[in-house]
Amino acid sequence: MVEHYSLGLTDRDRVDTAFGGGLPEGSVVLIEGEDGAGKSALCQRFSYGMAEEGTRVTYISTELESWEFVQQMHSLSYDVVDHLLGERTLFLHADVDTHDEGESRQLLARFAGAKTLWKADVIYVDTLTALLRNDPNYEATVASGDEDHVIQRLVSLLQQRTLTDRTIVLTADPTSVSDDALRPLRNVANVYFELETKSVGQEIRRNVRVRRFQNMNSPVDDSIGFSVQQGRGLSIVSRTVA
Repeated sequence: MVEHYSLGLTDRDRVDTAFGGGLPEGSVVLIEGEDGAGKSALCQRFSYGMAEEGTRVTYISTELESWEFVQQMHSLSYDVVDHLLGERTLFLHADVDTHDEGESRQLLARFAGAKTLWKADVIYVDTLTALLRNDPNYEATVASGDEDHVIQRLVSLLQQRTLTDRTIVLTADPTSVSDDALRPLRNVANVYFELETKSVGQEIRRNVRVRRFQNMNSPVDDSIGFSVQQGRGLSIVSRTVA
């Protein structure tokens, strides 16, 4: 029977219940959505809840530096400082804007070979597509349409890492890379979420479309509404259709 990494905070919100009691061990999780859809907020809530449960987490951000990550988490009432100091959470900023030549630009190779980040139980990469767009090996294949060769090597790495029950959570912006690049990741993902947004008046409604959820611990709806509020964090929203 597959074990699961609990999303925790069951006395505070309904996130763990809505997502089936946690993410399966040894799985690849793909969270796909356009800019502003809530990919980072979802990962921040998941990672914080896991760390609260004692799960070791590595969080890689291509957007936030460490102080910005702490500030962002604090704004959501996720006090991550104790997790960082207690080494339950390792935060790494991936500088994808470097224009240096040589090894510093080999982003995917550095990701694969960084032994420290792989010591965690769950690794978050937010966002994978930013790593891809700025990696020279990937860039070199775009013109020829051979992106899938680079992605297949990445997929092999992910599958190898999950053999030891690690779970890897990847976020992706489908507007920033081609469908050919994302297709192998979509195919290999054990859990695949697609985020949607809809403006209703002054409100932005966010929704998780559950495209795939293998080895779920308990039933998960096909569609999960959520909101993100300062001082409150991420909450599950029940919406009725008139």
